Order: sequence, then C-alpha cells, then structure tokens
Amino acid sequence: MGRLFGTDGVRGLANVDLTAELALGLSVAAAHVLGDAGAFEGHRPVAVVGRDPRASGEFLEAAVIAGLASSGVDVLKVGVLPTPAVAYLTDLLDADLGVMLSASHNPMPDNGIKFLARGGQKIDDAVEDAIEAEYERFEGHDWTRPTGEAVGRVRSHEEGFEQYLQHLLSVLPNRLDGLKVVIDGAHGAAAKVSPEAFRRAGAEVVHTIGDDPTGLNINDGIGSTHLAPLRAAVVEHGADLGIAHDGDADRCLAVDAEGNEIDGDQILAVLACAMREAGTLTKNTVVATVMSNLGFKLAMEREGIDLIQTAVGDRYVLESMKQHGYNLGGEQSGHVIFLDHATTGDGTLTGLMLAARVAATKQSLAELAGVMTCLPQVLINVKGVDKGRASTDETLRRAVAAAEAELGSTGRVLLRPSGTEPLVRVMVEAADIEQVHAVAERLAEVVRTALPL
Repeated sequence: MGRLFGTDGVRGLANVDLTAELALGLSVAAAHVLGDAGAFEGHRPVAVVGRDPRASGEFLEAAVIAGLASSGVDVLKVGVLPTPAVAYLTDLLDADLGVMLSASHNPMPDNGIKFLARGGQKIDDAVEDAIEAEYERFEGHDWTRPTGEAVGRVRSHEEGFEQYLQHLLSVLPNRLDGLKVVIDGAHGAAAKVSPEAFRRAGAEVVHTIGDDPTGLNINDGIGSTHLAPLRAAVVEHGADLGIAHDGDADRCLAVDAEGNEIDGDQILAVLACAMREAGTLTKNTVVATVMSNLGFKLAMEREGIDLIQTAVGDRYVLESMKQHGYNLGGEQSGHVIFLDHATTGDGTLTGLMLAARVAATKQSLAELAGVMTCLPQVLINVKGVDKGRASTDETLRRAVAAAEAELGSTGRVLLRPSGTEPLVRVMVEAADIEQVHAVAERLAEVVRTALPL
C-alpha cells in the first residue's frame, strides 16, 4: 500500500478510494495511536467531527463516528462547518482530536479525511505514519474493544456555528459598515456562515451565490476556482468587492468593484501592510511560498517588510510560522493564515480582514491591491519526464542559468518536480509577457529533451 496521507490528509474518489471501511479503520487507528501515546490519559477522550456538504460526507461521517465511538471516544458532531471552524472548536472545546471530512476545492465525487490534534493543530507526519501503520496492522484482525459504559457517546454540538461566528467577529479590527459585498460560498462549508459573518460585521451582503448546497453541487462552476460568476455578480450589483471560498472554506480569493481578480498574493500584500501599520506584524515578517508572484516579493521589499519563502504548500508556510514565531503567511491560491487567531487557513476570516481594511482606509480594493504589481507568469507542466533528475541534470542547469541571466533582476525562473505526477513544472515571470512565453517554452523543450523517461 502506498502512503495514504498526502499533504492535506487522506483524499480520493469517495466510495472507491475513500471507502466507509477505510474511514472507520483510520478512525479506530487514530484513537489507538493517540491513546497509546498518552493523549487520553486521565480523562475520557473527546473528538470533534465536522464535514462539508458533499453527499458522500454523510456516510463517511457515520463511519468516522462509528470508528471513534467504538474505540471509546466521545464524539461531538458539529455538522457542516468550514475546516477552520472545526479546528477552532477542537481547541475551544478542549477536545483530544478533530476530524474534518472534505476534499476542499476538488470536484464533488472526491472526499477526504483530515485529523487534527489537540488545540486544532495539524497532526505531525510521524503521527500520520503511525496511524497508517496501525490501520494496516489491525485491518482484517480483531482488537480489544471497550464495552458497556466504556464505549463512546455521540451528541450533536449545534452551538458550534454560533461559537465560530462569535470568534470571527471578536478578532476583527473594525466594522464593515457601508460596504456592499457579494459572497460566493461554492455551495460548500461556508455557504451559510460567511454571509452571516459579513452581515453581523456591518456589511450589506447585496447578493450571494453558491449558497444552496445540495450535496451534489459543491465547487460546480463556482467558488475560488471558478471566479467568473462572482466577477459578473459584483459588477451587476454595484458591490465594493466580492469574496469567493472553496469547498471547505480555508481559502479566500476576491474581486474588486470592476470585476478584477485579487489573488492570494495581493490579499497577503494588503494584509501585511495593514498589520505592519497597526504594529501587529510579528518581526515585521510575512511568510509565503516560492510560487508567489515576483511582484509580491518586490512589493514587500519596497514596503520594508521582510519575506520568508517556503516550499509550495500551506503546511510548509504554517511550519515556518510556528517554528520562527511569525503570525502572517499564505499562498497565491488564497490560503492565508493568521496564527494569532487560527491554526489553519481561514477563508471567512481572510475575507473579513480584507473587507475591514477597505472599510478602515476608505480606499477601494483595487487601490489597496495596487501595493503590488502582478508580473506576467507562465506555468507549463512538462509531462512524461524523469522528474527525479530535474535538480541535477547539467544541461537543464545551464539552460536555467542562461534564462535567469536573460531575465535579470526583474524576472524569475522556477523548475519544480510534481509531488504526485511524472511531470516537471516550469514557471517563468518577467515584465514582458512575450519574453515570459518565449523563455518558458524554450525551457520546457529543454526539460523534454534532457529528462526522457
């Protein structure tokens, strides 16, 4: 069996890759691993379980709850809530474990399981490995099961929705009175909570889309990966800005009043400047990944804000933040982490903070986002190559060096092997779009010829 856990839990096609049996078994294994590690010592263990609205989440939730309760873990069902809400409630309720069922921005047929440790923190890789090993050890074998009063009890925690809302509102620096907003909930976990949060914060939510989850329509042509409906709605309704979430609402992208996309880099730039101005940006530093637009790096240099760049993935951003004590980080895709207020990316919180900056400054979102200029960026996925040699091939190294010399200080080249597919990603940035395309195509051809399978 290959490693079940990826960079963000276990994901796959629901009822094929991710079955009820697997969900139950992993939940039992997680309870055993944490129990053996002493996490439950001296008290009756408790887990918080939430999900996005996918139809498959209904039976997977039942399987997870069955696995946990059969292992002696009491379960608090919080229902359909964003991933960051489940993380927050895991901490608030002093639970030993959190479980979120979601495949984020993936299509509806997929689903996933993410385990959270005490405090709503992502579990360590070593713990994931131990859960996998325990699952494989027990698969098809019997184990000592609790009986009688030792079995876990299950109850709904419907107040979780309100507790999460109150948390969001409590950390806002100012109200949103006077702002007109459109919200795209992607027919996902934020479909109800995000519009309600904006209304209570004082904004006029002039229109909502993606706010009617059926279990079958999550991410279907809407949300942060499909911004066209939001662009159109913002212009049609004369809104000041639009906010788009993904399926589990740990992301946020935005649209300005003219219908232009404001991506995660631009959002992060606006928020970094806001926190620097307020004196709350720890160590005057923001954390982003190597895939951030070069324009973001140049903007931070101009604004006097230090930038730390990590490998691609919000988990690496979070690791750097926790290790060095930084409190703001994020990705171009819209994962923004406010470590003072959340343990993971929180799309609703990000949208609220962005809107709060617009309200406080009386500037338009377009004006605020103008703190950085997005340089033209071309990404080519070169398939069917030996990605393992991408960092060592001498011909490729010389081609990259020549391209970097041609682009100079206002251009950039990044070659990155995919973590899951036999391909190499070629990314080129520079001010001249024609030059960007030419250099990217040239490097992609070198990759094809230098790295045959």
